[in-house]
Amino acid sequence: MKICVIGTGYVGLVAGTCLAEMGNDVICVDKDTEKLAKLEKGIVPIYEPGLDELIKVNVSEGRLTFTDNLAMAVQKSLVCFIAVGTPQGEDGSADLQYVYDVAKSIGQALNGYKVIIDKSTVPVGTAEKVTEIIKSQTNEEFDVVSNPEFLKQGAAVDDFLKPDRVVIGSNSQRATEIMQELYAPFLRTGNPVIIMDVKSAEMTKYAANSFLAVKISYANEIANICEKVGADAEMVRIGMCADKRIGSQFLFPGLGYGGSCFPKDVKALLKTAKDNGCDYKLLQSADEVNKEQRQIFIRKILNRFGENLSGKTFGVWGLAFKPKTNDMREAPAITIINALLERGAKVQAYDPKAFDCAEMIFGNKITYAKSAYAALEDADCMLLLTEWNEFRRPDFDRIKSLLKEPVIFDGRNQYDAKRLAQRGFEYYSIGKKQLAPLTCC
Repeated sequence: MKICVIGTGYVGLVAGTCLAEMGNDVICVDKDTEKLAKLEKGIVPIYEPGLDELIKVNVSEGRLTFTDNLAMAVQKSLVCFIAVGTPQGEDGSADLQYVYDVAKSIGQALNGYKVIIDKSTVPVGTAEKVTEIIKSQTNEEFDVVSNPEFLKQGAAVDDFLKPDRVVIGSNSQRATEIMQELYAPFLRTGNPVIIMDVKSAEMTKYAANSFLAVKISYANEIANICEKVGADAEMVRIGMCADKRIGSQFLFPGLGYGGSCFPKDVKALLKTAKDNGCDYKLLQSADEVNKEQRQIFIRKILNRFGENLSGKTFGVWGLAFKPKTNDMREAPAITIINALLERGAKVQAYDPKAFDCAEMIFGNKITYAKSAYAALEDADCMLLLTEWNEFRRPDFDRIKSLLKEPVIFDGRNQYDAKRLAQRGFEYYSIGKKQLAPLTCC
């Protein structure tokens, strides 16, 4: 099938590459010619496991090409994905100017029937507006479809190639059949293609992400109560997850959710609810709990070291909002590090992939260590902010020798409190009673 994907950000690049991997001819469109030149050479601007290899293979095979000529790409394609950014506006709503600009350009370029697909996360009613814009530019036939993405950063390639479901919002049988044909190779294991009306598909993405955000905030609320009453949040989590009605995913207490999706999508759904006169107490609370969770962690640090952190050095492990990505959008590390810097602290940080993003945020305000252990040299304590696999089984004897004091603040509940206490560490986590370190070790 002939496909164009407009926008080579996270969603567009993964979608275009994976569609090419299934034998389609895909043209990826972007205005940034420097970025396009790098992509043609296999230089990928985002870190996503497996993506760079797929891009190189499909470019070399001629199935994946890059261009800044949107009109040419549209005219050569049957299916056109809109995958441009929808940044959050000041009022929490999704800023759709880029979507609408692309819709206008598509309308001007149409040379026959096309299926126009909203792949970007957009509020209910966006497809109607896109349809109006395209109609104002052309008399050619077309259909607009909603096809929300459900990609987890760090596992996006697998999620696209082996989806647990594909949601297609379509009001046209012709467009529906084309979409079913497009996705048939991805669903040979029997996972469903779910056909619904366009507005329901637009709502499904927001509803799914917001539900997961609520689960995370719920886990953090329970963890905070556990800490106050002396219960162990990890044991409580295990007991809850054994109930099949609840499940095990997104119930890990920690520093709250971040990234490009959950914070933005929750706020966008809140704005939609408000605009339509709906009550939104649960979503509002989830958002507030998420913000507060970072402040709770900061207060743990300040309770230990005091409000004035001048002369203190903090060794930070992890900057990205989650492992297996270099994305720092809405990362807890930003809030926590800024709070330390504001109080006069020095920060030495290490992350396997996120330094480029971190330098854009912090500049020279922090030190970027060459290794995880280098970040701890002469530091007053260690902060674990992102649960990268390489941080799971560190050399604690080495950590202890590098720190001025054996103090660890674990924002991801990654380590065993009893074992660290036995090793003489002062260990702070989320939702667990702090154990006194054994001074004999």
